[in-house]
Amino acid sequence: MEHHLEVTDSRTGKSYKIPIQEDYVRASDIARIGAPEGKVDLEALKAAHPLRILDNGFQNTACMESSITHIDGLRGTIRYRGFPIEGLFHEYIYEDVMHLIIWGHLPNQKEKDNVRETMSEAMNPPQSVKDVISAFPRDAETFPMILAGMSAFAASDSVICKTRHQQSAMFHGHLDVADAALTRTIGYLAATISLIYCHKNEKPWHAPEPSRNLLGNLLLMMGIEDPEVERCLGKLWILYADHEMTNSTAAVLHAGSTLIDPTAAVTAGIICGYGPLHGGAIDLAYEGFRQIGSPERVAPFIERVKAKGGRLFGYGHRVYKTRDPRVALIEELLGEHRAAVDANPLLRVAMAVDRYANQDPYFVERGLKANADLMGCFLYTAMGFDTDMIIAITILSRVPGALAHWRESLTQPVKLWRPQQKYNVPLAN
Repeated sequence: MEHHLEVTDSRTGKSYKIPIQEDYVRASDIARIGAPEGKVDLEALKAAHPLRILDNGFQNTACMESSITHIDGLRGTIRYRGFPIEGLFHEYIYEDVMHLIIWGHLPNQKEKDNVRETMSEAMNPPQSVKDVISAFPRDAETFPMILAGMSAFAASDSVICKTRHQQSAMFHGHLDVADAALTRTIGYLAATISLIYCHKNEKPWHAPEPSRNLLGNLLLMMGIEDPEVERCLGKLWILYADHEMTNSTAAVLHAGSTLIDPTAAVTAGIICGYGPLHGGAIDLAYEGFRQIGSPERVAPFIERVKAKGGRLFGYGHRVYKTRDPRVALIEELLGEHRAAVDANPLLRVAMAVDRYANQDPYFVERGLKANADLMGCFLYTAMGFDTDMIIAITILSRVPGALAHWRESLTQPVKLWRPQQKYNVPLAN
């Protein structure tokens, strides 16, 4: 055994060798400590005290093995399928990167055309989906509208409905069926977001075209015909395509472990994505900018934050101990759209906050910088998107990455996620 831990259990005096593989130990090896040996009966199990791992928030626990994305938070690098993110950003478009992340290789034109055709067909909503979205008040929050729209789409998909009514797995071990379903799921979400956008803004909805890619059809359905918007978002979406095992990706996999369909699994991820400690932090950051009101009021606001009199959302990231490599690439895009950024009153406040935080010792010493998720939102605002739609569109750019993890899980042994807990005896009354 090349690398291992030598552990002696002081409760029993027994020693164990725990293999170390690429800086990981397996929980099943830890569980051998204190477990009964040899022939095991019920009495032996009752008498044993096998060791368990307590890790609130999974901060030190890997729940999957994956070959999709690697983040090195110490060195500030991100790789998709082994490709550095910087090269993908400068040399490819989002459609290529989406294919790379999901299917493991850069696509040829025929593969692109096949995905476009399947996805655009799925983007044509049945009347039930249109009715569900139009039933909401125009000023309703986007989040519940997405859930309703995705549910209506799922109800109209015969394969998805069949998933819960057969004993054999619909997708596990059947990648052809899974690929078609995940492609439709992405199309469903794009159509739902476009319908919501048009409903809220009292604009006509436009049917997708099979010759366009995901982003091109999203903008077409929304009635946005601006090549520069498509070019900018096509680059920004590359940076959001996947981010390893996020809270929402883990939620997709948790739901997926029940062998549920990809639309339901993605819906679980969307719910998590809107939480205030996840994607929902963007809304809170923008609310903070509105409260500040003008660049002149930034300094006193920051001083209140430092005195624990408030909170600045969108700053800091628990993964990175150095600069997030996506930030420099977003800054390139912001530089290309500097006039639009400077012309927006809300972004003038946001940029003033960023300048202050980058110079203030409190933030510098703690390494607290605007994270890539927040900075990318500045581009959406500069291009005229309402804050209410930013999280929704950002989630769409991330969903293919989450579904890549779902697809990868279908090639691994079925394992229902069922975490354990440490029970604490309640205090006597």
